[in-house]
Amino acid sequence: MQHADLENRERKHYIDNLRSLAILLLFPVHTCMVWNDFGTRFYIWEAENKWLSTLIVMINPWFMPLLFVLAGVSARYARAKRTRRQFASERAKKLMVPFFVGMVFLVPVQSLYARKFFYHYQGSILEHWSYFFTHVTDFTGYDGAFTPGHLWFLLFLYLISMAGIAAESVFAAFMAAAAKLRKMPAAAVVWAIPLVIGVLYPVGNLGGFSLGKDLILYFAGYVLLSEDRVLERLEEKRAWIFGLSAAGVGLAALLYIKCSYYGDLWVHLIGWITVLALLLLGRRFLDVRTKLLDWLHLAAYPIYLLHQTILVVLAYYVVRGSACTAAKAAVIGSGSFLLTVAAYLALRYIIFISGWMEHKTRG
Repeated sequence: MQHADLENRERKHYIDNLRSLAILLLFPVHTCMVWNDFGTRFYIWEAENKWLSTLIVMINPWFMPLLFVLAGVSARYARAKRTRRQFASERAKKLMVPFFVGMVFLVPVQSLYARKFFYHYQGSILEHWSYFFTHVTDFTGYDGAFTPGHLWFLLFLYLISMAGIAAESVFAAFMAAAAKLRKMPAAAVVWAIPLVIGVLYPVGNLGGFSLGKDLILYFAGYVLLSEDRVLERLEEKRAWIFGLSAAGVGLAALLYIKCSYYGDLWVHLIGWITVLALLLLGRRFLDVRTKLLDWLHLAAYPIYLLHQTILVVLAYYVVRGSACTAAKAAVIGSGSFLLTVAAYLALRYIIFISGWMEHKTRG
């Protein structure tokens, strides 16, 4: 593929900032999962709470879709400066190495505490590790069995990235088709993508995590939303995009509170329109650099990797207390954030000291 038109563009800081801020939403979303009323459990689950579940309903339709779209946008800019082989190698190092490390050291801890919470498991961590890698049930891990946990995102993103490389290599018409798609009017961008998502949603769907849906979102970011001219056409329609997004999220909350309704097609539509609204808002207000945002950009990925394990362990102890639900949720949400940041800083320090000692030894 030819990417010369992208190589000299300035870095889009709003892409990094949107991704970083979205990752921070993991803390309230996964905190609220401790009280979800979706008919499923979480690693730690105390009781049903309609209001906390409604908060999830307001965020979930666009939260992960935004991350996949941003990944697609970033991938197109990365490809502008790398060969296919370089890009594939970088994706493997960035996505699959943390995936396998996390599968060994992080995710089993989450399922261990789920097993302790629901089944009063009293065995050792080593015994549980053996159980984790030899028992497969529904892939949630809530029963202590094998699960990719929150690292499913890395696995899906790697597979989708490799599909993109395959599309470039195999289909000569890929770029021509992409060029035609970029000429679509704004209304088509808004309404067509949710329909395509609805069609492909059953493909590779594991408990609501759909490889088909995420592939479309990634390619929408890669092909369409990485282009300023596409975003400029959407900008002309920003008033009704913002209006549809706000009305959709509000109506989703109302429908869930009143009717417990959370339909797939409705979710695809709200999620996509809200992703577009957030991109337009980010492009206008978040295309900036500050020391805090730069730090958050560097910390966001490690925070994503560490957060859920720390949150689950903290929730195990907090929910056993006698405080009210609001207080418990506040402690789990804020406490897991602070502990995750502390763990990240500690790991950075250890890596820095290790590197310094190695340098001194060689010197």
